[in-house]
Amino acid sequence: MKFLIDCTRPMYDQTTGEFQGTYDAQYIYDNETSEITDTNDRLINIKPTGNRNFSSKDVNAISADTPGSKTREIKTLKIQLGLSCNYSCEYCSQRFVPNIEHANTKYMEKFISSLDTWVSKPPEKIEFWGGEPFVYWKIFKPLAEKLREKYPETRFSVITNGSMITDEIIDWLYDMGFSMAVSHDGPGQNVRGPDPFDDKTLRKLLFKLFNRFLPEGRISINSMIHRENMDREKIQLFFEELFNLTPNDRFIIGEGGFIDVYDEGGRKNVPQNLEEHIAHRRSTIQAIRNNSIGRFHILQSRLNEWIDSWSNYRESTTLGQKCGMDAEDTIAVDLQGNVLTCQNVTAVSMAPNGNSHKIGHVSRFDKIKLNTATHWKFREECSKCPVLQVCKGSCMFLQGEYFKLSCDAAYSDHIAFFAAAFEAATNGSLPYRVRAIDENGYVLPADREDIWGAISHITPNYVETRSTVTEKNF
Repeated sequence: MKFLIDCTRPMYDQTTGEFQGTYDAQYIYDNETSEITDTNDRLINIKPTGNRNFSSKDVNAISADTPGSKTREIKTLKIQLGLSCNYSCEYCSQRFVPNIEHANTKYMEKFISSLDTWVSKPPEKIEFWGGEPFVYWKIFKPLAEKLREKYPETRFSVITNGSMITDEIIDWLYDMGFSMAVSHDGPGQNVRGPDPFDDKTLRKLLFKLFNRFLPEGRISINSMIHRENMDREKIQLFFEELFNLTPNDRFIIGEGGFIDVYDEGGRKNVPQNLEEHIAHRRSTIQAIRNNSIGRFHILQSRLNEWIDSWSNYRESTTLGQKCGMDAEDTIAVDLQGNVLTCQNVTAVSMAPNGNSHKIGHVSRFDKIKLNTATHWKFREECSKCPVLQVCKGSCMFLQGEYFKLSCDAAYSDHIAFFAAAFEAATNGSLPYRVRAIDENGYVLPADREDIWGAISHITPNYVETRSTVTEKNF
């Protein structure tokens, strides 16, 4: 679909360089071909960042009627140890998923011995998942050691809430070559659970953990954006003060995107009205333009992907889902060999479309059918969305109201990055309105069309309250 992008551009005095105000400019953007043209149909040439090589291969658009499969040439293997956790995060995607405990030696030995029957070559990466993975320490440790012996070159990773870290675990993780992340929402940690940094013993251990792993770039702190934690600038400042960071310190804030909604806890942790959506978009664009959230990995990741999708004219038919779990070479399993939709569900849980999240078993590998998910191609909200190329749909198995709420949050989170990338790609044109160009009469919802919530204040050449982006920012 094509979109008319209304932008504001700065004017400067050619002699003094002094800011003179702004004027409006229009572009046409095609979310299927990634082409940007001016209103005279002239293609805007955009220089790639050189950070991404996109596949030109069309993806398999999965659904219940067109299920996906898995290949034995696995690149990413996700092992679900179980969903038990010592925290109770309000927005956790696993909170009401029925658990099935399988973390014992009997299952582990059978799992290890079966690998050669369904894994044709060493995976590039193995991820160990909970719940809280260290709840399963007694099985996690020998499992990882056996896998390391079998796959010495494979990258290992784990995410933890940090509450069960010990000296032994730190040394073991380091020696085993793990990369890892500690989940912590900074100033919004109360929604996630207790703050491990409030405990003197844990605080000391966590500082040891970061001091050990940071120099090699093997650790991040992972923060989610939610209603009580919408300001990335405040999150970054929280960790800079906590770790006493200097500008040169290599400290990465991972995750960094808006939560999806899986239950009523998630519902209350996304924006509740248009005012909150607009406030989040404004604070995000302001933080990007002020260069105050540079420690967030998501900043450069999203901006670069936008630039490179436009410069490479990436076709939407090559886009998989945002989580990557629809890819044939990415697979989630438990220790019983059950193949799962993703690492956040169990073999006894049901997807919203009525199919079991157990999509197969490794002993019958060719029978695996990913029929629990819906590719964005089959969702009108995605196909007719200007941020499709980087958003790639919300959670692939969500349906109904929870999907809509997640989609709304994702749009508000992505549109500010879209606008910032667009401004950079066009040398100064900052979008303030996006309108669908559709011969069938489709109209983008008003709350999405008006990016910064101030179209009513438009004057012919200047939008005084269009956004928090003001003269001093140009």
